[in-house]
Amino acid sequence: MLKSIKNLAHSSTLFLLTFMGLASLAYADNTIRMVAHADLKNIDPIWTTAYITRNHGYMVYDTLFALDENFNPQPQMVENHTVSEDGLIYEFTLRKGLQWHDDKPVTAQDCVASLLRWGARDGMGQKLMDMMASLETMDTRTFRLTLKKPYGLVIDSLAKLSSNVPFMMPERLAKTDPFEQVPETIGSGPFKFIKDEWIPGVKVVYVKNEAYIPREEPASFAAGGKVVNVDRVEWLYIPDPATAMNALIAGEIDFFEVPPVDLLPIMESNPEIIIKPLPLGIQGWMRLNHLHPPFNNPAARQAMLWLVDQKNFLQAVIGNPEYFQTCPAFFGCGTPLETAIGSEPLMGHDMDRVRELFAEAGYDGSPIIVMQATDTPANSGAALMTAQLLREAGINVELQAMDWSTLTSRRAMTDPPSEGGWNIFITWWSGADIFNPITNIGVSGGCQDRAWFGWPCDEELEHLRHEYALATSSDAQFRIAEQIQKRAYEVVTYVNWGEFNTPFAYRNNLTGFLSSPVPFFWNVEKQ
Repeated sequence: MLKSIKNLAHSSTLFLLTFMGLASLAYADNTIRMVAHADLKNIDPIWTTAYITRNHGYMVYDTLFALDENFNPQPQMVENHTVSEDGLIYEFTLRKGLQWHDDKPVTAQDCVASLLRWGARDGMGQKLMDMMASLETMDTRTFRLTLKKPYGLVIDSLAKLSSNVPFMMPERLAKTDPFEQVPETIGSGPFKFIKDEWIPGVKVVYVKNEAYIPREEPASFAAGGKVVNVDRVEWLYIPDPATAMNALIAGEIDFFEVPPVDLLPIMESNPEIIIKPLPLGIQGWMRLNHLHPPFNNPAARQAMLWLVDQKNFLQAVIGNPEYFQTCPAFFGCGTPLETAIGSEPLMGHDMDRVRELFAEAGYDGSPIIVMQATDTPANSGAALMTAQLLREAGINVELQAMDWSTLTSRRAMTDPPSEGGWNIFITWWSGADIFNPITNIGVSGGCQDRAWFGWPCDEELEHLRHEYALATSSDAQFRIAEQIQKRAYEVVTYVNWGEFNTPFAYRNNLTGFLSSPVPFFWNVEKQ
């Protein structure tokens, strides 16, 4: 049975790749072909937190600082920086020779505009902006950040590894309204985006930026020398996982970003395929829309905690227990801020309680819109599981299928569900994004102005997050993080459906892949 499925999928692969004009290409060419986890439709990594757009950002943009594999911030575009004795004034000087893909020089003015735009959207950036008294240029390569009071997370914020990453853009693009997408992709990073070859739903193309000057340090996570050893990287959109797997086995692609766990045994049995687990786990999220019924009522949100049985949920969605674990901690298990406080409803699972709470919320039988991203297996499976459990509780559910890129656009809509909006969507976040209350935008209570899609609105949460940002000891941070988690469970900013891992899979003719939660294509060679 497995062999017949494999043969069928392989036939589909050959048809698709022949259609793309790729099947006849020689293996030895210096192009990496990969199947990304989603289709790239939104190209602005400040406008959206979608990982496909974050990954696109890392190809074409650069950052002032970056995290290395030990999670220590390192200078990237910055040559040097100074901090005043009172901790209030930071001055940054850019490296010489930095230039945009349109051949214009990178300036301090570009960086100031980029930071201001990022700070309007990102949770960590928002906190930095709260602490900021001024941000001004000193000359073409130097700018100054002045704080209202000492703040220990300045460099950590500028080195943020994942969404939203503080990517630098030319000033003319960085002045775009943060709630609108930039119209084009012009970065200063190691690859150039070839817009003329971008076909949404088919492929995305990047070529080596010959003008890029890497740092001299060895590459480590997002830090160090971004040395590009290939001429071209192509992201192919193949939504069927079996088809993508067989393209990898046949050598028609080189890299499969998020293979489903149930296909891993087939790939592991092939000596030409390398399976590389992510260094950080993934936390599954069920995000609720706090603006509209029924989830504008706390009782309905609480019902969703009692709905989820993490073990059964993960078993149904991920399958292999080697790749998942139950975990009620908002800031991840195995982290310094791990705690189970407030999680009794999530770990209790009681369908009778679900029905009682929906009744208490005044649920009137209106359809609950669950958006299902059919091209991302984990998200799709979790959406199906959510819909099934809600129906078992007597709730009217409308499951709406779409691709992930469409979902990431639609989730920004605040219209009522009956007018094109939504009630629930499923997503997941890397451990790099959730390990403290500042990086984890999901626990923000910042309302429509500052919270992430779903828009929880809670002054207590925001006050506690501000206190955490100012805490100077690990003991104080832990105590505040406990209070934040307890309150987040009361507000139900999101439902954590457990932790899992989805390894990268690639052919052994690729060497030099960095251990990172983000697929980086510098430092990689193709044999």
